[in-house]
Amino acid sequence: MRPITAPPPASANAAPLYRAADLRHIEAVAAEQPLMQRAGLAAADLATTLCGEHGASVLVLAGPGNNGGDAFETARHLRERFFDVRVVFTGDGARLPADAQAAWRRYGTAGGTTLTEIPDDARWSLIVDGLFGIGLQRDVAGRYGELVAQANALASRDGCPLLALDCPSGLDADTGRRRGATIRASHTLTFIAGKPGLLTGDGPDCCGSVALAALDLDAEKLVAAAGQRIAPSLFAACLRPRARNSHKGTHGSAGLLGGASGMLGAAFLAGRAALRLGAGRVYLGLLDAQAPGVDAGQPELMLRRPDALPVADLGALACGPGMGQSHEALARLDAACALDLPLVLDADALNLVAGEGNLQVALATRRAPTLLTPHPAEAARLLDGTTAAVQADRIAAALDLAARFNACVALKGCGTIVAAPDGRWFVNATGNPGLATAGTGDVLTGFVTALLAQGWPPLDALLAAVHLHGTAADALVAAGCGPLGLTAGELIDAARAVLNRWIADHAR
Repeated sequence: MRPITAPPPASANAAPLYRAADLRHIEAVAAEQPLMQRAGLAAADLATTLCGEHGASVLVLAGPGNNGGDAFETARHLRERFFDVRVVFTGDGARLPADAQAAWRRYGTAGGTTLTEIPDDARWSLIVDGLFGIGLQRDVAGRYGELVAQANALASRDGCPLLALDCPSGLDADTGRRRGATIRASHTLTFIAGKPGLLTGDGPDCCGSVALAALDLDAEKLVAAAGQRIAPSLFAACLRPRARNSHKGTHGSAGLLGGASGMLGAAFLAGRAALRLGAGRVYLGLLDAQAPGVDAGQPELMLRRPDALPVADLGALACGPGMGQSHEALARLDAACALDLPLVLDADALNLVAGEGNLQVALATRRAPTLLTPHPAEAARLLDGTTAAVQADRIAAALDLAARFNACVALKGCGTIVAAPDGRWFVNATGNPGLATAGTGDVLTGFVTALLAQGWPPLDALLAAVHLHGTAADALVAAGCGPLGLTAGELIDAARAVLNRWIADHAR
């Protein structure tokens, strides 16, 4: 296995993310600029790179809206570059929106023609999806559903790239939810700014490699970004080297409450993660009356009964890993909510809160910071809804939880959503399927608690822990460890290496 190092991030800087309504506003403000022509040129440039040779056969699917206009512009430029371009368009050019209709006319004036069916006798070097973009209002079905299915099948048959313009057809660019038949792109060229749906839910499975063409616009100067893609720049102020003149008390004490009978491993994972991410001391309050007095795999951890946790000395407390839902667990959680220190809730702590109205009130009225790290099913219980509803709009669910409980929330899953009580939201793009294994959530809890104990602001700690968690998994996969068979415990040392690298890089 290759050495585990921090892979270079896609960008060290956070990127703005916009939902469709805000993008429409940006387009309206910039209406006098030739955005569609710029989009087509950018797409043609990427298509040329993907094809690798002039004269290659390119299938372009053009839809009935502005995404179809982007497709016609792309096709026009590719024809000018002597590609063999076939455009399939089943709509009525005279009924296209004004800009798209102008693009259709320019394509026709340049000698381009359209087909209503995909030719049976062709093999393709590239397929371009320009059916539906960010304005999708209904599920893709019927004739367009058939075209989507054909495009996916032909890309697989011919082993060719499938390039989606702005957003894969059938994918909701706001939520990452599939709406009917959906393009499975190998590449997506998105326009103006990033969209959250490309990064969360089904988005990563549908988009392939994502590139951005800003179309000569600075979106943030036109409309304030609704959300951001998580990157180290968001928490750079906390990436400080340690003073040489420091000691264990300088770096905070972290407490973790959990470890009921049969679930000690969850508490040990969280504790080890907290220790190796820099907390000066880590105390585990274990609910199992028969728990050992020492973690043989990590003897630096200090194991206690819950009532012996040195609460007054803690910089942060986490509840939930292996906690169970016993009467004792409920009583311990109730007492923890009354403490005046940062509190992280995960796993069974969240399930207990979901079933206890008094706990919900206690959380919502806490003055000290509260951080919640639910997976979708736990979020659904907290919201008294369904997992499907949470997954249908992950950003809305995370914001709802943040507002209800006056908490910073990390809604875990593909493209973890971090939401703050003030309405800010963030999407994480690091991580891989190797994280879909038992214990990784406990490790994340340990990461968050360690950073809080060291004095990180709550939102910074949550953003950094989430981003680090995924980056560590990516580093392991790059080193040949996973995604299949990656274990939660392996994340801990990988994350330590990544965090130290970030700090060193920031210091330089």
